[in-house]
Amino acid sequence: MGLKLYQIAVDAHDPRSLARFWCGVLDWQVLFEDPEEVVIGADEHAWPGIVFLPVPEGKSVKNRLHLDLSPDDQDAEVERLLALGARPAEVGQGDDVSWVVLADPEGNEFCVLRPMKSLTA
Repeated sequence: MGLKLYQIAVDAHDPRSLARFWCGVLDWQVLFEDPEEVVIGADEHAWPGIVFLPVPEGKSVKNRLHLDLSPDDQDAEVERLLALGARPAEVGQGDDVSWVVLADPEGNEFCVLRPMKSLTA
């Protein structure tokens, strides 16, 4: 197939700040930055990356697309992400799910799954 996922675009009120939050979450780096976009990735050769684009409005509804993160230790990772600036998010997931829903500093929801080794056991 002649098509590859290059990057995920995220609208942001403060692209620079949000990009730095996600660099901390994923242990990625800023690959490119100018007033119109901030691009982050594992390195300049790894795809996909995430591009943060400035928009004047804030987020107002639940995401239609979100990221699922797979940790080695869910509890430790949730604690680390909260320390980075994430916050708990309620999207109707209930109390009996195996994932934790958080939101980044601009309110974009994402999930921290239970460790993948638990999914195959």
